[in-house]
Amino acid sequence: MEATSPILSRKAQIDQTATALFRRRGYAATSMRELAAALGIEAGSIYSHIKSKEELLHRICFRVADEFMAGLRSATADDTEPAAIHLRRAIDSHVRVLIHDTDASAVFLHEWRHLSEPALSEFVQLQRNYEAAFRDMIARGVADGALRTPDPAFATLTLFASVTWLPNWYRPDGKLGPDQIAERLTNQLFDGLAT
Repeated sequence: MEATSPILSRKAQIDQTATALFRRRGYAATSMRELAAALGIEAGSIYSHIKSKEELLHRICFRVADEFMAGLRSATADDTEPAAIHLRRAIDSHVRVLIHDTDASAVFLHEWRHLSEPALSEFVQLQRNYEAAFRDMIARGVADGALRTPDPAFATLTLFASVTWLPNWYRPDGKLGPDQIAERLTNQLFDGLAT
Protein backbone atom coordinates (compact mmCIF):
# COMPACT_ATOMS: atom_id res chain seq x y z
CA MET A 1 0.00 0.00 0.00
CA GLU A 2 1.40 3.43 -0.96
CA ALA A 3 1.90 6.05 1.68
CA THR A 4 -0.16 9.13 1.06
CA SER A 5 0.86 12.63 2.01
CA PRO A 6 -1.41 14.36 4.47
CA ILE A 7 -4.04 16.64 2.98
CA LEU A 8 -3.47 20.19 4.13
CA SER A 9 -6.34 22.32 5.31
CA ARG A 10 -7.03 25.40 3.19
CA LYS A 11 -5.52 27.57 5.95
CA ALA A 12 -2.34 25.46 5.96
CA GLN A 13 -2.19 25.61 2.14
CA ILE A 14 -2.48 29.40 2.27
CA ASP A 15 0.20 29.67 4.94
CA GLN A 16 2.56 27.36 3.06
CA THR A 17 2.07 29.13 -0.28
CA ALA A 18 2.35 32.60 1.27
CA THR A 19 5.55 31.59 3.06
CA ALA A 20 7.13 30.41 -0.19
CA LEU A 21 6.05 33.58 -2.03
CA PHE A 22 7.19 35.91 0.75
CA ARG A 23 10.56 34.20 0.72
CA ARG A 24 10.96 34.24 -3.05
CA ARG A 25 9.50 37.67 -3.85
CA GLY A 26 9.55 39.43 -0.49
CA TYR A 27 6.52 40.37 1.56
CA ALA A 28 6.08 43.84 0.05
CA ALA A 29 6.31 42.59 -3.54
CA THR A 30 3.81 39.75 -3.07
CA SER A 31 0.19 40.62 -3.84
CA MET A 32 -2.92 38.86 -2.64
CA ARG A 33 -3.81 38.32 -6.32
CA GLU A 34 -0.53 36.42 -6.80
CA LEU A 35 -1.20 34.38 -3.69
CA ALA A 36 -4.70 33.49 -4.89
CA ALA A 37 -3.35 32.55 -8.35
CA ALA A 38 -0.69 30.32 -6.80
CA LEU A 39 -3.43 28.60 -4.80
CA GLY A 40 -5.69 28.29 -7.84
CA ILE A 41 -8.55 30.24 -6.29
CA GLU A 42 -10.30 33.51 -7.04
CA ALA A 43 -8.64 36.56 -5.51
CA GLY A 44 -11.80 37.56 -3.64
CA SER A 45 -12.35 34.15 -2.10
CA ILE A 46 -9.02 34.20 -0.27
CA TYR A 47 -10.53 36.69 2.19
CA SER A 48 -12.96 34.06 3.42
CA HIS A 49 -9.88 32.34 4.90
CA ILE A 50 -7.74 35.28 6.06
CA LYS A 51 -8.25 38.94 6.94
CA SER A 52 -5.12 40.37 5.34
CA LYS A 53 -1.69 39.68 3.94
CA GLU A 54 -0.19 40.94 7.19
CA GLU A 55 -2.12 38.29 9.12
CA LEU A 56 -0.11 35.71 7.18
CA LEU A 57 3.19 37.43 7.95
CA HIS A 58 2.21 37.66 11.61
CA ARG A 59 1.40 33.92 11.76
CA ILE A 60 4.66 32.96 10.07
CA CYS A 61 6.90 35.20 12.18
CA PHE A 62 5.30 34.39 15.51
CA ARG A 63 5.08 30.65 14.79
CA VAL A 64 8.84 30.52 14.12
CA ALA A 65 9.48 32.73 17.18
CA ASP A 66 7.47 30.25 19.27
CA GLU A 67 9.62 27.40 17.91
CA PHE A 68 12.82 29.24 18.85
CA MET A 69 11.50 29.99 22.35
CA ALA A 70 10.31 26.41 22.88
CA GLY A 71 13.75 25.12 21.90
CA LEU A 72 15.41 27.57 24.26
CA ARG A 73 13.15 26.53 27.14
CA SER A 74 13.92 22.87 26.48
CA ALA A 75 17.67 23.53 26.25
CA THR A 76 17.74 25.35 29.59
CA ALA A 77 15.08 23.38 31.48
CA ASP A 78 17.47 21.73 33.94
CA ASP A 79 18.80 24.59 36.05
CA THR A 80 21.29 22.30 37.80
CA GLU A 81 23.34 22.02 34.59
CA PRO A 82 26.13 24.44 33.74
CA ALA A 83 25.50 27.32 31.33
CA ALA A 84 27.88 25.85 28.75
CA ILE A 85 25.68 22.75 28.37
CA HIS A 86 22.61 24.97 28.04
CA LEU A 87 24.38 27.03 25.38
CA ARG A 88 25.41 23.99 23.34
CA ARG A 89 21.81 22.69 23.40
CA ALA A 90 20.40 26.14 22.60
CA ILE A 91 22.69 26.53 19.58
CA ASP A 92 21.68 23.07 18.36
CA SER A 93 18.00 23.91 18.80
CA HIS A 94 18.42 27.24 16.99
CA VAL A 95 20.04 25.55 14.00
CA ARG A 96 17.34 22.87 13.88
CA VAL A 97 14.55 25.47 13.86
CA LEU A 98 16.24 27.26 10.96
CA ILE A 99 16.58 23.98 9.02
CA HIS A 100 13.10 22.65 9.81
CA ASP A 101 11.32 25.05 7.44
CA THR A 102 13.80 27.16 5.51
CA ASP A 103 11.08 29.21 3.79
CA ALA A 104 9.53 30.20 7.12
CA SER A 105 12.96 30.80 8.64
CA ALA A 106 13.93 33.13 5.79
CA VAL A 107 10.67 35.07 6.17
CA PHE A 108 11.21 35.25 9.95
CA LEU A 109 14.75 36.56 9.50
CA HIS A 110 14.16 39.08 6.72
CA GLU A 111 10.50 40.10 6.45
CA TRP A 112 9.49 40.80 10.08
CA ARG A 113 10.14 44.51 9.56
CA HIS A 114 6.87 44.70 7.63
CA LEU A 115 4.81 43.92 10.74
CA SER A 116 2.82 46.89 11.97
CA GLU A 117 2.25 47.95 15.55
CA PRO A 118 1.65 46.54 18.08
CA ALA A 119 2.89 43.27 16.55
CA LEU A 120 6.19 44.83 15.51
CA SER A 121 7.08 45.91 19.05
CA GLU A 122 6.01 42.55 20.44
CA PHE A 123 8.18 40.74 17.89
CA VAL A 124 11.20 42.97 18.58
CA GLN A 125 10.79 42.31 22.32
CA LEU A 126 10.74 38.55 21.69
CA GLN A 127 13.97 38.90 19.69
CA ARG A 128 15.58 40.92 22.48
CA ASN A 129 14.54 38.39 25.13
CA TYR A 130 15.87 35.52 23.04
CA GLU A 131 19.21 37.24 22.41
CA ALA A 132 19.44 38.22 26.10
CA ALA A 133 19.06 34.57 27.09
CA PHE A 134 22.05 33.67 24.88
CA ARG A 135 24.10 36.59 26.26
CA ASP A 136 23.28 35.41 29.77
CA MET A 137 24.30 31.81 29.04
CA ILE A 138 27.58 32.99 27.54
CA ALA A 139 28.27 35.37 30.45
CA ARG A 140 27.54 32.62 32.99
CA GLY A 141 29.75 30.22 31.04
CA VAL A 142 32.58 32.77 31.13
CA ALA A 143 32.05 33.25 34.90
CA ASP A 144 32.19 29.44 35.34
CA GLY A 145 35.43 29.27 33.38
CA ALA A 146 33.94 26.98 30.73
CA LEU A 147 33.71 29.67 28.02
CA ARG A 148 35.97 32.50 26.96
CA THR A 149 35.10 35.81 25.39
CA PRO A 150 35.82 39.37 26.45
CA ASP A 151 32.34 40.44 25.35
CA PRO A 152 29.30 38.13 25.67
CA ALA A 153 27.12 40.59 23.72
CA PHE A 154 29.51 40.58 20.77
CA ALA A 155 29.82 36.78 20.97
CA THR A 156 26.01 36.50 20.84
CA LEU A 157 25.78 38.75 17.78
CA THR A 158 28.55 36.75 16.09
CA LEU A 159 26.77 33.49 16.86
CA PHE A 160 23.48 34.67 15.33
CA ALA A 161 25.21 36.28 12.35
CA SER A 162 26.95 32.96 11.66
CA VAL A 163 23.68 31.09 11.19
CA THR A 164 21.49 33.78 9.60
CA TRP A 165 22.25 32.63 6.05
CA LEU A 166 21.61 28.96 6.81
CA PRO A 167 18.15 29.00 5.17
CA ASN A 168 19.78 30.32 1.99
CA TRP A 169 22.29 27.53 1.52
CA TYR A 170 20.73 24.53 3.25
CA ARG A 171 19.20 21.98 0.87
CA PRO A 172 17.14 19.04 2.17
CA ASP A 173 18.59 16.88 -0.61
CA GLY A 174 22.15 18.10 0.00
CA LYS A 175 25.19 16.13 1.05
CA LEU A 176 24.61 16.78 4.76
CA GLY A 177 21.36 16.00 6.55
CA PRO A 178 19.79 18.16 9.28
CA ASP A 179 21.42 16.20 12.10
CA GLN A 180 24.89 16.49 10.57
CA ILE A 181 24.51 20.20 9.89
CA ALA A 182 23.17 20.85 13.39
CA GLU A 183 26.03 18.91 14.95
CA ARG A 184 28.74 20.53 12.82
CA LEU A 185 27.46 24.08 13.24
CA THR A 186 26.89 23.61 16.97
CA ASN A 187 30.41 22.25 17.42
CA GLN A 188 31.95 25.00 15.29
CA LEU A 189 30.16 27.80 17.10
CA PHE A 190 30.43 26.35 20.59
CA ASP A 191 34.09 25.38 20.22
CA GLY A 192 34.89 28.97 19.28
CA LEU A 193 33.79 29.97 22.80
CA ALA A 194 34.96 26.95 24.79
CA THR A 195 38.11 27.17 26.90
